[in-house]
Formats: sequence, structure tokens, C-alpha cells
Amino acid sequence: MAKAPATFSLKDQLFNADSLGDLADEFAAGVPGFDRDGFHAAALSGIAERTLMECLDWFADCAEPHLASDFPAMADQLEAAMPPRLDPSLRDDDFGRFIHAVPGVLAVRHGLEAHRDRALDLLYAATQRFSMEFYIRPFLNRWPDQTLARLAIWAGDGNYHVRRLVSEGTRPKLPWARKVELTQDQTLPLLDRLQADPTRFVTRSVANHLNDVAKLDPEAVLERLSAWEADGPQAAKEREWMRRHALRTLVKDGHSGAMDMLGYRGDADVSVSLDVATPSVALGEALAFSVTLEADDALPVLVDYRIRFARPNGKTGEKVFKLKVAEVKPGTPLVLKKVHKLKANATTFELHPGSHGLVVQVNGVDRAAASFEIV
Repeated sequence: MAKAPATFSLKDQLFNADSLGDLADEFAAGVPGFDRDGFHAAALSGIAERTLMECLDWFADCAEPHLASDFPAMADQLEAAMPPRLDPSLRDDDFGRFIHAVPGVLAVRHGLEAHRDRALDLLYAATQRFSMEFYIRPFLNRWPDQTLARLAIWAGDGNYHVRRLVSEGTRPKLPWARKVELTQDQTLPLLDRLQADPTRFVTRSVANHLNDVAKLDPEAVLERLSAWEADGPQAAKEREWMRRHALRTLVKDGHSGAMDMLGYRGDADVSVSLDVATPSVALGEALAFSVTLEADDALPVLVDYRIRFARPNGKTGEKVFKLKVAEVKPGTPLVLKKVHKLKANATTFELHPGSHGLVVQVNGVDRAAASFEIV
């Protein structure tokens, strides 16, 4: 019998004998008397029963007995043990290694209350090796004015990882992270400083930050993007990319203001027909359909589709999927075909037999609908 394929584990990829060996070597090189082998064995022993984020706290637990008990001295040791800074000549996709989160854990654990400024200095150094976005947030909650003042300085720093931390660390809905109690009046001025940054790593964070804000206050995002457009220092191509990335949730929701900003008219005169080729589909098979669009004038279109999933309790759930960004040309029907697999083991939502709906959305407006059965 063939063996089942091994399940991919991000935790095992990030934390293993080799990666922890690298961390142990760095500590031993930077901290005189550091028990390299003792730390390595202890850190490895606790991985299996912990989640990815819990492992980071565990590695800090294992390092702490080998470090100074006085936090300023500990911070000096942690900085001495840091690897070289991430390559400053790059522009994107250089996040760093998760093993280098340990200084952030210890900065919060021992510096938050009694050694704020020294802890922030440590985060400044550490984020140039691995993003300190999780660890700046306790300081923003405990010392908002002082930490925001520091971030205002960092927004002009020469290292783009430091600049990115200003946006990423203040995001309202940062994944995996604790909530920050900040207002838009406190955070959006920081984005004003970063929106024309020359590195995509920073502008992607700015766009993600705005996408978070859009879930809470869509109009604030539209106003900010309009103001930046008028300001004009960012290259047009990058500005367009940021706008699309920042508005992606609003586009999925069919928000008319977002559609207008991207050049997609919701009131456009377009004819839309929907044909479902598989009106009855078994779990694990695919829903096949085609959409035909016709218009008398050239028309940019952003076409999405929503599936309305039936639930056993009689309620429905919806999920939006991208179909096509295109242009309808006069006299030439635009035919879009899609095969959507209905996974029996979907991880984000569970499918159930019954009648389901399919809705085609063009430029944020529902234009056609049909039903199909899952059997």
C-alpha cells in the first residue's frame, strides 16, 4: 500500500535542529559563556507540543537562563548575538527568520514596564533581522504617545525594514497579533509619511494597513487614497498597484466608491448572461459555468462571482471569488468560462448537499444569478 503524502508543517520547516543550531551558534558567538548545547537541546525538546507562536516564547524561555538578569545588560547581549542585518539593497520579500523573534519576546517580557526606551532600541535593532510587528504592539498599548513618537522618527529611517514596522506594527487587524488600541488619527499620519516609499515591502504594508481600515471605515480609506493621488510623489504604476491592493476587500463587497476609484462604473450599460453547464454537482466534482458580457461601448469590467452555500439549519453563507478583469469591446461578446471545484474537504467552509446559488457581479453590481444542486 502506498504511503499517504506527508502533511506540510510550517512549524517544522521553521524550527528544527538546523535552524535552532544556527540560533544557538549566534548566541554562543555573541554572549561569553553561553551554553550553546544546553540551549539547543532544551529548545528542540519543546517544539512538538507547542504551536508555532508558542515556540517563540519557548525559545526565549530556553535562552533566558543563559542571559543577564538585568534587562539593559540582557539587551546588550541580545544585540551582540544578532546576525547581520537583512540585505538593505533588496526591495521586497525579505521577512527574515522566525528564530530571530527571541529579542522581541524578551523586550516585551522584561522591558515593557521598567525599561521602555531601552526595549524600543532593542526592537529597532531586531526588526532589521526579523520583523518586530508582533512585539511593538504591547508598547503601543502601554505607552502609546511615547511609542508613536518613536515610530514617527522611524518612518524616516534609512532601513526599509524599520519603515515597514511603522505601518505593519500599527495595523488594526494584523494577523496572529494582539489588538492595538489606536485611532485612525494616530495611525494614518504615519501612512502619509510612508505611502510614497520606494520599496514594495513598505508600500505593500501600507496597502494592507488600509485594507484593514477599509473593513472598519471605508470612506476614510477612499479619502486617504484620493489625497495621496493629489499629492503625487509616488510613481503612477505603484500608486495604481497600492490602490487595487488597499481596496481589495471593498471590491469583493461591491463597494461603489471603491469601484469608481478603480475606474469600474457600476451603472454601466452592459448585458450579462449566465449559463450553468453542471446544474447538478457531486461533492469533489466541479461546477462549470460561463458568463457572456455585451456592451455598445468599450467598457472596463471587473467580474466576480459569489456562491451562496446552503446550510443544514436553513441559513446560507456566501463567498466571493475572482473571475476576470477585462474590457468588453463593442460588437464583440466577452465570454468567460470557469470550472470551480467543490472540495469535499474544504478547510475554510463545509459544503452540504442541497440547492445553492451562483451570482455574477460586474463592477460591484449583481447582474445575473442561477442555482445549482450539490448531491
